[in-house]
Amino acid sequence: MAEETGTSQEARPRVRNRVFLCVVDDTEELHAALEFAALRAKRLPNTRVGIAYVIDAPADFQHWAAVGDLMREEARDEAEQNLLRAASQVQRWSGKMPVVYVREGPMIDELIALIQEDEDVALLILGADVGPQGPGPLVSSLTGKQIGRLRVPLVIVPGNLSDEELESLA
Repeated sequence: MAEETGTSQEARPRVRNRVFLCVVDDTEELHAALEFAALRAKRLPNTRVGIAYVIDAPADFQHWAAVGDLMREEARDEAEQNLLRAASQVQRWSGKMPVVYVREGPMIDELIALIQEDEDVALLILGADVGPQGPGPLVSSLTGKQIGRLRVPLVIVPGNLSDEELESLA
């Protein structure tokens, strides 16, 4: 009987995949966050961008179930369209298909739950609005009282960076 050399499949440590998570929404600063994440993931082995869309759960319409169902369907269609656009951009910048997540519920709670559940998520990358009204509600919340709930670093990318600036930073 021939002697086995090398390490068995079970003894080898699992190659850890990393996911740089971005939240897809309809803000202008999403572009900067996605591009930064994609360019950074392109340079790192075993790293992909994750794109998450959180559908705000509509109010419970017990007497109007059809209205609630229609609202959910419309929200799901909007999520799919936004995710398709974001996935196309990520693919173009990184050469890698993103990991796609769709959640339903309160934004902060669902985002933190996703990060807790998926051990491959290594960074949360958000774009910040640079206008006078502040960085945006998600960035404000996650840099305030909610920061302690994150188990990964939070990277905030200013939404006004040019493609050239993003390329040099990533």
